[in-house]
Amino acid sequence: MADLQGKVALVTGTAHGIGSAIADGLETDGATVHRADRDTVDLADAKQVASLLDTIGPIDLLVNNAGGVSGQVGKPLEEVTEDDWHAVLDANLTTAFLCTKAAVWGMKDSGFGRIVIISSGAARGISLTGIQAYVSAKAAQVAFTRQMAQELGPYGITVNCIAPGFVLSNPTTQAQWDSYGEQGQRKLTEQIALRRLGSAEDIANGVRFLVSAQASWITGQLLAIDGGHTAL
Repeated sequence: MADLQGKVALVTGTAHGIGSAIADGLETDGATVHRADRDTVDLADAKQVASLLDTIGPIDLLVNNAGGVSGQVGKPLEEVTEDDWHAVLDANLTTAFLCTKAAVWGMKDSGFGRIVIISSGAARGISLTGIQAYVSAKAAQVAFTRQMAQELGPYGITVNCIAPGFVLSNPTTQAQWDSYGEQGQRKLTEQIALRRLGSAEDIANGVRFLVSAQASWITGQLLAIDGGHTAL
């Protein structure tokens, strides 16, 4: 899809699903890809992130995919603890902030960079699981994307965001899907224009486009990859 020969990429949240597919796709396009997930580094810890980037060296492409619900399920706001709240914000928003902060110095020096943040369809509406911190963090990722696009554009760095629809990409989303039952699954599918769930590769293909030369004049944008769910 893109000629990424000679480019160095860092993809976070690569333990499975979307992150793994993104890393695989960038490798197919010729990039040297470094993968990071919570089993190898705490991406919400500034010192660990700085150490990771020091080890890798300058990167050209950054995909902030790390996130998720931190094992939480929806519950009434009055039952949400501060620890619950901060755990989800750290997993989604703090990781994107710290990784972007650590990566931009090299991109500024080279006058080139591509940053993609994986948000969620929840950023455009509500969380299907009712997790207040999750929808807040995902919406904040979109705002962070737009602000960084303005700040980093003069250095030749583009910053864009993808809002995936429902993708069966990990044990959490599989459990969510199973909980809907046959009737709920049919209802959700009927709300998607293409009448199917997305795949991790669908999201990866969006990233591959946004880091390509063909997308060099695209920045500060939110791309919904959801089979037309937001169009209905």
